[in-house]
Amino acid sequence: MAAAAAATGAAGGDGKKRGASRSWILFDAAGEERVLDADKYAIMHRVEINARDLRILDPLLSYPSTILGRERAIVLNLEQHIKAIITSEEVLLRDPSDEHVIPVVEELRRRLAPSNATQLDGKENLSGQHDVEGAEEDESPFEFRALEVTLEAICSFLDARTTELETDAYPALDELTSKISSRNLDRVRKLKSGMTRLTARVQKVRDELEQLLDDDDDMADLYLSRKLAGASSPVSGSGGPNWFPASPTIGSKISRASRASAATIHGNENDVEELEMLLEAYFMQIDGTLNKLTTLREYIDDTEDYINIQLDNHRNQLIQLELFLSSGTVCLSLYSLVAGIFGMNIPYTWNDGHGYVFKWVVLVSGLFCAFMFVSIVAYARHKGLVGS
Repeated sequence: MAAAAAATGAAGGDGKKRGASRSWILFDAAGEERVLDADKYAIMHRVEINARDLRILDPLLSYPSTILGRERAIVLNLEQHIKAIITSEEVLLRDPSDEHVIPVVEELRRRLAPSNATQLDGKENLSGQHDVEGAEEDESPFEFRALEVTLEAICSFLDARTTELETDAYPALDELTSKISSRNLDRVRKLKSGMTRLTARVQKVRDELEQLLDDDDDMADLYLSRKLAGASSPVSGSGGPNWFPASPTIGSKISRASRASAATIHGNENDVEELEMLLEAYFMQIDGTLNKLTTLREYIDDTEDYINIQLDNHRNQLIQLELFLSSGTVCLSLYSLVAGIFGMNIPYTWNDGHGYVFKWVVLVSGLFCAFMFVSIVAYARHKGLVGS
């Protein structure tokens, strides 16, 4: 009985563990990939991060975009779909089957491919030779290549959403200015709400990159390979691997970023030039996306001002019409007053034998009311209450 209870308890514990497990895809420095079905404790033990950092990647919790540098890993939470952990030798990406994550997986598969295969293809054809040059130029640390893929993915994603919003918003705003209707107003309201949410998302990614660029210590924390090399062996100018090929032709084609990478891994610990250039490139891209949204917001504000001016103009026209109607009503009231007085059943001595009086009363009363109406309108025009 005790053994059965223990087996049942173990099975229940395994079931809970499997229930808490999540799907991850892992890419290592050799270009190999495999799908992992691991729970949070296995991930914490593998990449050496605490539960608080891993909780940022929980899809059930709404955390803003964050880039955290830890001793052995970089924790990335970019939007609601790019959730990754990058170490100096591997990158783990959460939920690889998600439709928004699949392009990131494909790009990681392409960018983190082994350089040997690229070199072999470069010997076979001319286009491959250019790939060899590009591959040899990309000598950045593994964590920077993986970080670049994720930043490129999120910046491209947000830029694409901004382009879609612009495509829908500008025609809707132009249609609203030409015809103000409930349908057009509701359409613009929904677009403005979507723009506000998208602006907040873009602003958060931009602020995160700006915060990293403003703090050299935070950028230094993202140099995982340098920290690992410094922990494993003392830095020496002769003991480090040869980062530059012997061929002067190939060596001359290595980019400045590659030299900066080699210098940062085996050189000055405070040198963050390579990462700074990487972050600045995507900061400029996300800042351009934010500028597009700012321009769109200004266009929406201008459209709202134009519509308010139109509504004010219509309101003024209604007020003018009300003034004319009120003036006419007052004049007709006076005319009705005269008609009411003479219509009373009271004997007047001058009623007898003076039939022409009726014509003069009608004519004089009508002229007086018309003169009074024209005077009111002229006074209103003189004071600028109505248009000319």
